[in-house]
Amino acid sequence: MAHPLQGADPRTLWRVLSEAGAGVDLKRLVPIALAVLGRLPFTLVEHWWAERVIPRLEDLPPPVFILGHWRSGTTHLYNLMSLGDFAYVPPVAVGLPWDMLLLGRLLRPILERALPPHRWIDAIPVTPTSPQEDEIALANMSVLSFYHGIYFPARFEHFVDRGLFHDGAEAADVAHWERAFTVFLRKIAHLQPRPLLVKNPVYTARPAQILRLFPGARFIHIHRNPFEVFLSMRNFWRRLFEVMALQPWGHVDVDATILRIYRRMMTAFDAETAGWAPPRLVEVAYADLDHDPMGTLAHIYHALELPGFDAAAPRFRAYLASVKSFEKNRFAQDPEAMRKVAEALAPWIERWGYRLPAPAAA
Repeated sequence: MAHPLQGADPRTLWRVLSEAGAGVDLKRLVPIALAVLGRLPFTLVEHWWAERVIPRLEDLPPPVFILGHWRSGTTHLYNLMSLGDFAYVPPVAVGLPWDMLLLGRLLRPILERALPPHRWIDAIPVTPTSPQEDEIALANMSVLSFYHGIYFPARFEHFVDRGLFHDGAEAADVAHWERAFTVFLRKIAHLQPRPLLVKNPVYTARPAQILRLFPGARFIHIHRNPFEVFLSMRNFWRRLFEVMALQPWGHVDVDATILRIYRRMMTAFDAETAGWAPPRLVEVAYADLDHDPMGTLAHIYHALELPGFDAAAPRFRAYLASVKSFEKNRFAQDPEAMRKVAEALAPWIERWGYRLPAPAAA
């Protein structure tokens, strides 16, 4: 798939295009539109058939959601915990959320051969069984996704703030997103009839909404040094723009965006999770997961009262051994930017006891 939007439905594609503004790259847009229209008969058949076979929402076991700002260790934790007795989002479901049960199965061998060797933003490998977050899938199912701001940066803040915080979103669009989200997870549960494990940093801004949809849900929040998060987020935004943007993006103030979203996301998280405690919510530090992964996983399982740690422990250890030599991205410090981070994100830096990290080696 040349672009993630090739997995969208016509309604979503039309809506975001109608709001995107001028300057869309038509050479890249045409294959997207052709793929969306070409899949439409399969999409309609699956829409009709899926509701007859996928489990009801109320019949799903309580999911576990991994939360945390991007680049805070959510992926590492997700990769580890997916080795337990959980269902998770596979790559094919992300690319073809509307068609994963029928056309997705038919095309799976082709799509798996076309997977990139690693994620766009770092060197973490992508395989046919790699657990994926669901945000790109939901961007193909709804207008409420921050990814539309990456695809169409002419209206970057409009799409990002509506996707993350539902700013200015119509009630009908929020209801449509919730239906798409729950249908998507019900499809995953049909493919993998086990409790769901879901990782998406976006839900850090809206945990109360997730709990309303899944009253029995449990949550893991992982945090990392905000100075390190900021430096890594610069690469995150720029790499995604380079790969996915269908309009020029040079006007976007990446540094200001990182600080603004971090501050607003974590403020919302703090307010909405006030009073939450185990077994509803457990909070861990990425540094602890990095230095004592088995101890941190045992703590999570115990705090959330999850079964199966002992059975999964050999798989956890095998995976940790396989990634022992993984080289994390290192980024050079910018003293002025570090000053801005210290000022803008002081409440969380102080709460978690973080300090300015050592600069990357020359």
